[in-house]
Amino acid sequence: MRESSKAHLALIVSGLLFGANYWIAKGLMPGFMQPMQIIFVRGLSALALFWLVSLLKDRQGILKKDHLILALCGLTGIAVNQTFFFIGLNLTSPVDTALIHSGSPVIVLLFSAWLAGEKTGRSKITGMVLGAVGAVLLVVQGNFSSNGENHLLGNTLIFLNIVSYSLYLVLIKPLMLKYSAVTIMKWVFLYGFLFVFPFCLPSMSILQLNIFTPYAWFSIAYIVIGTTFITYLLTTYSLRTLTAGIAGYYIYMQPVIASIIGIVLFSESFNIAKVLAALLVFTGVFLVNRTQEIRKGA
Repeated sequence: MRESSKAHLALIVSGLLFGANYWIAKGLMPGFMQPMQIIFVRGLSALALFWLVSLLKDRQGILKKDHLILALCGLTGIAVNQTFFFIGLNLTSPVDTALIHSGSPVIVLLFSAWLAGEKTGRSKITGMVLGAVGAVLLVVQGNFSSNGENHLLGNTLIFLNIVSYSLYLVLIKPLMLKYSAVTIMKWVFLYGFLFVFPFCLPSMSILQLNIFTPYAWFSIAYIVIGTTFITYLLTTYSLRTLTAGIAGYYIYMQPVIASIIGIVLFSESFNIAKVLAALLVFTGVFLVNRTQEIRKGA
């Protein structure tokens, strides 16, 4: 299998895991855990996993000058991104969250063009537009059952969450030319955890593990291993071969996956509009990837 194919497969798996997270993370809050409690457990557990893997098989050193970029990645990709996502999701609904996330690939594209000089051709722009239309159509067709307490504040935080993560994807791309994914992640999560640690302590003192059901334990395990350790590793790995813009585009998969889960597990309706929306997303994937293949052949 070619490296580019492996990178796309990594992003597909990452999209699958993230797509289910809308339902799973919302199910934890606020009944079992508060947002900052999830962030603390998620950050500390993922940090331990990345450093353990690094000690066992990857002890690559880091140049001193690159620690500043790693710290910025920890701030944008971990601290701000995760804090605003979980607090925002707690205040708003999964449907609003998925809708706002539909704009993330466009923001990645803008940051890529501005900071990394990534070129945007007609095919890529067309793919982005088709994907955005498909993702929005899927979200508005959905029937997410959980409402929020403060949609305006929650939606604002979710928007800042995707801006921060989009910037993270562009900042971390150059580091993949120097270091392995595990080496990058262990430092990014270290800096990110240090940034959020003081803000998590008050809520950790009131965490009640005795109220956890088997579903709650499964949910936190999924968030730590699935949507943190595995997804961050896969996304970082994909950036060795693909551009930040293409990696960001796969965020459009998340509403598709969330919609499928809703149909299979939560009795959402299956209709032509959802089929059309999914086709638009995957047509967009083809057009965005076609741009990269043409450039490689040129």
